[in-house]
Amino acid sequence: GAPTISIFLQPPGVIPLGGSATICCRCLCQGGSFVLYKDGHQLHTLELHGSRAEFSISNATRRDTAPYSCHYVAGINETVLARSDTLEVLVQELHLPKPVLSVLPGHEVATGADVMLRCTIKHSSAACLLYLEGQANALDFRSEPHADFYLSQVDQGKRGRYSCQCYTKGIPVKWSGVSNTLELVVR
Repeated sequence: GAPTISIFLQPPGVIPLGGSATICCRCLCQGGSFVLYKDGHQLHTLELHGSRAEFSISNATRRDTAPYSCHYVAGINETVLARSDTLEVLVQELHLPKPVLSVLPGHEVATGADVMLRCTIKHSSAACLLYLEGQANALDFRSEPHADFYLSQVDQGKRGRYSCQCYTKGIPVKWSGVSNTLELVVR
């Protein structure tokens, strides 16, 4: 079958105006290249380095807000062998304070444990998103004074680097920065 490719933003979340981020395309492929598309238009081609290619966005402007996708191509004719899902990239001015992400019972848990990730922000009507590094989209969202995200019976698939980001539901929407990253280790 065709190889499976993934696309994600590093670091995850809304990119601040003037900030930077990297669009990562990952594949268990042999050789070949990745072609990055923005809103259906071809932007760049990069050779595969290991299992991924990285496309940088620096000094981000609102013009960088768009849907992005990667195509994996190979051969003399650069035949498209696989396409990623779409990654929605958003560039906004950040107005809210940065939230704090904490974990209970702790950073290191045994397989099968229940874990709570709490995203706390000093704003009464903010909703928060939870990100896992390497995933294209937010895992979950909560709208509470403390945004509590529950992971039940964790396994190796839940380990990784988590962060959260919050926003107001009013018009215009106001965003926070992304919290510091928290590493969850599953033994």
